[in-house]
Amino acid sequence: MTVNKGGLSRRGLLSAGAAFGLGALLTACGDDKKPAASADKGKDKPWSFKDDRGKTAKVGHTPNKIVAFVSTAAALHDYGIECVGIFGPSKPIDGKPNPQAGDLDVAKLTSLGEDWGQFNVEKYAALEPDLLISNMFPAPLLWFVPEESTKKIEALAPTVGIDGARRTLLDPLKRYTELAKSLGADLEAQAVKDAKARFDKAEARLRKAAEQKKGLKVMAVTADKDQFYVAVPDSYCDLNYFKDLGVELIEGKKVDEWGFWEKFSWENTDKYHADLILLDNRSQTLPAAELAKKPTWTRLPAVDGDQVIPWSMEERYSYAGYAPVLEALAEAIEKAEKLKA
Repeated sequence: MTVNKGGLSRRGLLSAGAAFGLGALLTACGDDKKPAASADKGKDKPWSFKDDRGKTAKVGHTPNKIVAFVSTAAALHDYGIECVGIFGPSKPIDGKPNPQAGDLDVAKLTSLGEDWGQFNVEKYAALEPDLLISNMFPAPLLWFVPEESTKKIEALAPTVGIDGARRTLLDPLKRYTELAKSLGADLEAQAVKDAKARFDKAEARLRKAAEQKKGLKVMAVTADKDQFYVAVPDSYCDLNYFKDLGVELIEGKKVDEWGFWEKFSWENTDKYHADLILLDNRSQTLPAAELAKKPTWTRLPAVDGDQVIPWSMEERYSYAGYAPVLEALAEAIEKAEKLKA
């Protein structure tokens, strides 16, 4: 968590590391399990897309040099739309693929920076981009795009922002489907239809699990070496959506200026009783080995009862990305027991 003398930075509030051939379009090929961009899309026709800021990005042709936040690039990849560059955390964690990268082969992409504020404008310019895409938490700021460099970055190519805050998950999922279609995705590709069917099935399973385990308290958290953070469910589209499906999430109070987290010193992590904990799985959060050194963490009923699962709080906004998330949460709720405080 980044802390300024005057208070928490915006990155600290949400990311809470403690709270996300240069000229050629890379397309999925040789693998019938992955969708490919629609071959009949008019590549030379003017392209435009109105984003969640109300701004309309315009390019004289369908963009083919796209740079995106890593989970955004991963979402587009699920629709057969490839990027030439990414920014944000993409390096492996403990030897395993970064969960924010989805099914991307990050070795084939130019990274403009892993950490907050590391967006390399010179590298970005060298890619000769025609479109930049990122999430927003909330609008109008683009996630992981440094505010101090915004004018330089926006002068190089149009930008698109998709809002992932204070709404249901279904909203950004729909918006990324629309965006991918505008960029040439074939929404009738078998992989795309299969992903949506799996998502729908997982949704029904989670709804049933929540109904069968009424009264089971779930808490979403993240942590750094100094503090422990409980999420405000209504501020996160995934948690908001889980609530709509009947999951009983603990409501952290809105204590920061953005309304995403209630924060605690490590001595006060037991304010809320949770039967199941969703733990931020990003590279910024405190590693499991470090968490294990915190006595107040290990004494939490859910931790002691081994009822803790990863929280994909910056999962890619695609049906392929979120179907496994819903399945994992449903399974955890099905297996979880109510615990004594």
